[in-house]
Parts: sequence; C-alpha cells; structure tokens
Amino acid sequence: MRASRFFISTQKEAPSDAEIVSHQLMMRAGMIKRLGSGIYTYMPTGLRVIRKVEAIIRDEMNKAGAIEMLMPLVQPAELWQETGRWDKFGPEMMRVKDRHGRDYVIQPTSEEAVTDVARAEIKSYRQLPLNFYHIQTKFRDERRPRFGLMRGREFTMKDAYSFDRDLAGMQASYQVMFDAYSAIFTRFGLKFRAVAADNGAIGGSGSHEFHVIASTGEDALVYCPTSDYAANMEAAEAMPIASSRPAAAHALEKTATPGTVKCEQVAALLGIDLAHTVKTIALTVEKEEGGKPGGKLIKENWMLLLRGDHELNEVKVAKVPGLANHRFATEAEILECYGTIPGYLGPIGCKQPVTVVADRTVANMADFVCGANVEGFHFTGANWGRDVTEPLVADLRNVVEGDASPDGKGVLAIERGIEVGHVFQLGTAYSEKMKATFLDENGKPAPLQMGCYGIGVTRILGAAIEQNFDDKGIVWPSAIAPFEVVLCPMGMDRSEMVKSEVESLYAALTAAGVDVIVDDRGLRPGAMFADWELIGVPHRVVIGERGLKEGNLEYQGRRDFDATAVPVAGMVDFIKGKLGR
Repeated sequence: MRASRFFISTQKEAPSDAEIVSHQLMMRAGMIKRLGSGIYTYMPTGLRVIRKVEAIIRDEMNKAGAIEMLMPLVQPAELWQETGRWDKFGPEMMRVKDRHGRDYVIQPTSEEAVTDVARAEIKSYRQLPLNFYHIQTKFRDERRPRFGLMRGREFTMKDAYSFDRDLAGMQASYQVMFDAYSAIFTRFGLKFRAVAADNGAIGGSGSHEFHVIASTGEDALVYCPTSDYAANMEAAEAMPIASSRPAAAHALEKTATPGTVKCEQVAALLGIDLAHTVKTIALTVEKEEGGKPGGKLIKENWMLLLRGDHELNEVKVAKVPGLANHRFATEAEILECYGTIPGYLGPIGCKQPVTVVADRTVANMADFVCGANVEGFHFTGANWGRDVTEPLVADLRNVVEGDASPDGKGVLAIERGIEVGHVFQLGTAYSEKMKATFLDENGKPAPLQMGCYGIGVTRILGAAIEQNFDDKGIVWPSAIAPFEVVLCPMGMDRSEMVKSEVESLYAALTAAGVDVIVDDRGLRPGAMFADWELIGVPHRVVIGERGLKEGNLEYQGRRDFDATAVPVAGMVDFIKGKLGR
C-alpha cells in the first residue's frame, strides 16, 4: 500500500463533543466521521482495523465449529411478539412500518430470527449440535449516544447461537464458545478478563462477560487475585462481613438525632463508626388482587436494610422473591407506612405491615443504629430477635475491596473494564415460546437447548484504544493495527538510493506476509512521524541516505523511547521477529 494512493485525514484537534480518549483519537486519526447522533462512517483506516478484528473472529469461530450465515437487519414484528420482547425490549429497539403498515424492527440482536430458522430446519437430534453465527449491523436507539463507538446507536456485532438436544450438550457448546472467545481476545493482543454476569434482557440461566481492562472502563470487575473467582459488580456475591452475630451488649434507646437524614451524619453526631449504622430503603410492590389480570391493585410495603457504608445492588434486589417488579416508594407512601420522612426510617415501630429484608451483613449485626420512625430520632443498641422480628435475609449489596471471596480462597479486588463480549446459556427461553422443537431418539418432540454469544466488533476499536494510547496517539496491538509496519523514506523523491531500498524492502516485507504501507507523500519527517504515531502503526522503519551509507536502517516500535539501528540485510527477519513470525 502506498500512502499517496490511500486516504489519510488526520487532525490536530478533536471535536468538542469527543468526550473520551478513544473517541478523540479515532476522530483525530481520521478513522471515523460522525454522520448523525451515535452514527459514524468508518473511514478507510478505521475499516482496516474492523476487517482485521472480523478476520480473527471468523477464524476462531470456524475453528470452534460454528457456521457462518447472514440474517436480515430488518425483522418482522411477529417474531418479537412471539417471545414477548416486542413490548419488553423498550425504546432502545427501533420499530418501523413498511408501506403496507406492517410492523418491523431494526434488529438490536437476532435470537428470534435464528430461532425461526432453527424451528424450520432442525428436525432430528441427528442434526445436533449446531452453531450459527453472523457478523451484522445492529441498531439500538440509545437515549444518550456518546463516547464514539463505545456507546453508539449503529454498530457491528458478531452474534452466534448454538442449538443442542439437552442441557449437558448446551453447556458443552457454551464452554466451546467461552474457550473460543478467550482465544479471540488473546489474539487481539488485549488484556482482558472474563467474569460471571447477570443475564439481563437476554434471559437464560447463566452468562459471562468479556471485558477489556482499562482504567476508563464504565464497569467494575470483581475478582480474587488468589483464585479463579471473577464477576461483574452486578453479579458478584457479597459475603457477610461477620460470620456470625454477636450477642447483644446494649439496651435499646431512642436517641435524639436532629437534622441527620444520612447515616454519615448520624455516625458523626453519635461519634461512632459508620459501619455500626443501618440504612433503610423503602420499596413498593403493586400487584393485582388475587393475581387476576384486571383486578384491584394492592400495594405491598417492603423495607431493605444495608449497613450504612454499603451500596444497594438493584440487580440483586430484583432477584429477591416478590421484588421482581418493585419500585422505590414515594414520599407520600413512606409517610403513610412509617409516619415520618425519609432519613429516619427503621424496622422498629412501623405504622403498617412491612416485609423486612436485611442484607447478609446487617443480619449478623448487633447493637446497631437505625431510624426510629420519628423525625429527629434514631434507635441505638438495636438487636434482632429482642427488639425486632428476625428479617428475611438476602445478598443486597455491592461488594467492596477486601471482602471475602465467595469461594473462600482469598479476598476480593476491583478493577475497571469495558464490556466487549457476552456469552449466555439461554436454555429453552426462546425455543419454548417459538415452538422450536426436534424429535429425540424416541421420536418425541423436545425443545431445543440454546446458547447465544456476542462480540461488539466495532466496540473493540474503542476498547483497544482506551487500553493502548499515549500523548502522541493510538498504540495498536500488531494483530489489529490498520498497518503492521510503515516505511518512512527520507527524500525518496530526491534519492535513487533511498527509493531503491524502499522498493526492495517493501517487496520483501510484502512477500513475507507483512501488512506494510510506504509513506510516499513527501512530507517533512516531523509531520510524517506525527501522523503515524497518531494513527498508531506499531512498527516504523526509517530509510535515509546517511543510514544506508552505514549499511543500516532505523527501526522504532510505537512504544519505544529510542530508535534502533538494524542492518539493511537483516531488517525483514528483524520485523518478522517483532511480529512473532
């Protein structure tokens, strides 16, 4: 490739709306151009990276036995209505009508479409297992598109779907895909971590997220450095701080605490550690009387209790039996149930019946401080059993650094990550609703066991940059760089010696399978180097008359502080060594 025949469009400054490093650098490097809110044109340099990402994904998916297909971007609403996701998916799914008034969706994912294929084509257990995948455009109408390719509306995703005859087969297919994903991200040259995750809107029984580790990541990843335990914050299990509850040592006292609506204020006023306080979160659950649709709505009062220094995990709350459809209570509902304003709520002396759920840590606390359900007062010395009925107990909180690992093999640490892949054990969540069955060995119909597996292809670009950049620009890993090597000639238009060596080296590297570009634009060295440092090409070779007269070329890796003189005859092998070939 010759730079003069390629399209390079770098900028000194990033647009004002580019908020994070990857967005800024991709815009400055001319890899993407904004067309609309959350919608980008992939320019030639950026597209080269995407194609390399796709090539690695295809290679590993094919090795794992997956079969490539291509499903439509536009899908009939009827499929989504069969599974109930037409209503459940929410406003992120773009709905459109054709000229005949029929409803369609711009696909955000393809579980329905692939299950429709499976129910028509898979007839017998002898056809199983099967795994279909495609790399296709997706659209999710983000309320607030931002961060460039990290949270755009239109993006490219690789999604795969496995079909098996039984649970054991589905779990085996899941493991094959988990291993394939590990190989894919290893080949990308990125530091990543796979963590247990919540299934969210996709559904199913178990899942793992793959995260690129980056200090700018939106997600908190929880792991144990001395074991294999890892989960995202939503799914990380929080063990009780104390393994058992100590005996009560103090009497219950109603203590004046004026103007203290936060646990921090209560602790400061009483001169105690925040960890001795308990905070109350009031919830309301509305349900139809008798469980019959159209019946009278009745309200249930629920109270969640957390230690004063802990944070609520709302994903865990929704998994508590009876709280799947909860909402936070209004101030009017709180006054009616507790007789006081928020900030003074507690489990002792409620005006109306309340179901109390205590976090595991709170359930093992004694002599704690909690609201007295009277404005300006808290109880000190509160104890379970003696002063208040034993609560329901559940894991309600986010873990913190230093918590015991659930596997009992150490303590937990937390780092930031960017989610770029997710694998799910779907089971029969879709096949039962869409009547996707096969005939088993006994000739009886059985629902297909499914798994689904996604990688955010275009999101990989942003995540890779967030992990690999410096003050000069992007630092691509070689495997996904737009070019592996750039040749930078000094005065190629003026020196036959330089021109001849450039042509010879270019031909030799190309023959060796190296993805190389020659910068023949005739720029000054400073401007030329700055462009390629911004674009992030990992290996640079400078060819100049002075070096050639000494029998050398100048090599500099993108992360190297200084250049290295390499003999002309040895440069191809030197580059191959740097690329691990």
